[in-house]
Amino acid sequence: MITLRNYQGKKVGIVGLAKSGIATVASLIASECDVYVWDDSEEKRQAFWHSSASVKTHMNDPQTWPWNKFHALVLSPGVPLTHPEPHYTVKMARDAGVRVVGDIELFCEAQHNTQKIAITGTNGKSTTTSLIAHILQSVGRKVAAGGNLGTPVLALPPLASDGCYVLELSSYQLDLVQAAHFNISLLLNMTPDHIDRHGSMERYVTAKSHIFDRQNRYDFALIGIDDDYSRSVYAELKQKSKAQLIAISRLNPLKQGVFVDKEGILHDKIDPANPAAIKLYDIINLTGRHNWQNAAFAYAACKAYGLTTRDIEKGLRSYPGLRHRLQIVATIHGVRFINDSKATNADATSHALTPFSHVYWIAGGKPKEGGIESLAPYFESINHAFLIGEAERAFAKTLEGRVPYTICGSLANAFDAAAKKAFVDRRQNAVVLLSPACASFDQWKNFEERGDAFCKMVEDLLDEVVLGRK
Repeated sequence: MITLRNYQGKKVGIVGLAKSGIATVASLIASECDVYVWDDSEEKRQAFWHSSASVKTHMNDPQTWPWNKFHALVLSPGVPLTHPEPHYTVKMARDAGVRVVGDIELFCEAQHNTQKIAITGTNGKSTTTSLIAHILQSVGRKVAAGGNLGTPVLALPPLASDGCYVLELSSYQLDLVQAAHFNISLLLNMTPDHIDRHGSMERYVTAKSHIFDRQNRYDFALIGIDDDYSRSVYAELKQKSKAQLIAISRLNPLKQGVFVDKEGILHDKIDPANPAAIKLYDIINLTGRHNWQNAAFAYAACKAYGLTTRDIEKGLRSYPGLRHRLQIVATIHGVRFINDSKATNADATSHALTPFSHVYWIAGGKPKEGGIESLAPYFESINHAFLIGEAERAFAKTLEGRVPYTICGSLANAFDAAAKKAFVDRRQNAVVLLSPACASFDQWKNFEERGDAFCKMVEDLLDEVVLGRK
């Protein structure tokens, strides 16, 4: 746990009692702060009320808080800062002259002497974060990874100045930073997302770009240049940033930077006078061009951190893969079962459909804006779609006459139907793919719970096959 000694004895408000909010409460209590907490959800307030931390905090209506005595208001990422309108506590804090921050800001204040690699983007953040951490750990570096991925930052262990934090950061978190500084910052890509939260694509891009704020000439800014939004950020930073810029591409060769060619070979031309190359196409846990982009970013980040090409390649080859992202759960009767529950939008699902030619696709959930029409170029690789959740009717309308589909309602029904059809069809290199292109909140708490349920179904099926019942 990270403690915040500069906050000792000060009054701090926390709004939002999800995972990062709870970690912030624990950190502030350990730092002997006077902590006020709130969540608009009655369920979360009740859960917190029954926790041991509740006796050391004040949990009452923020209207009654002593705002004029507060040192800060810590907003959890899920609480609106600006859109569709600021949360009422944000307005109250500003009226009282109280700064509004997130847990990332508190973390950076406490760990200002420790190296930080920060990763953002619309897709690929989690894989890139875990991949960088794995490579650094594989050569014996002291590393802790978290943020938007896994462990909240204030629940991470304290590291000395020779350690490194590898942080996945969302646009919500970056919207709340004010003085945070990252030594190596990565912007992977940007496609329209979270517009309801930021108000416009321009504001979304601005929030993501905060990852490069306050960088100096000793820092590194790594930017993907395969989409228009990211290219515009690269061009802007080239004009005004003091950081060392490195361009990354998975689509086009670069004279300077890091790119992956069509054959899946990574080319390091950060210093064109000393090029290097790594074969990515035969690394099983980095299948697909989207993972080649993740590998290119991880390579560039670790190179900037000081690792050799040889050590980075070893780390890439030993990477075990990320749970819920193109996770190969098992192969049964020649059919691979793949958990890609983290694909919560169509763009993420496009990366899952690209590597395969015979897909039995489980899709649906709480729909995102735009639906799945953008996936039309990949429809020919889908043998059959099994649709679930709130999106199933809309998805069926898009697939009508183009892809055979079955409306299944639940994940359990879809899994049974997909497995049976894949076994009967006996297609070579067939995959049963859970890649929903939707959020999970209509039927599950989060994508992890959805993915875990899929994995359990695969494991149960494998047990039945081993025991001879199927």
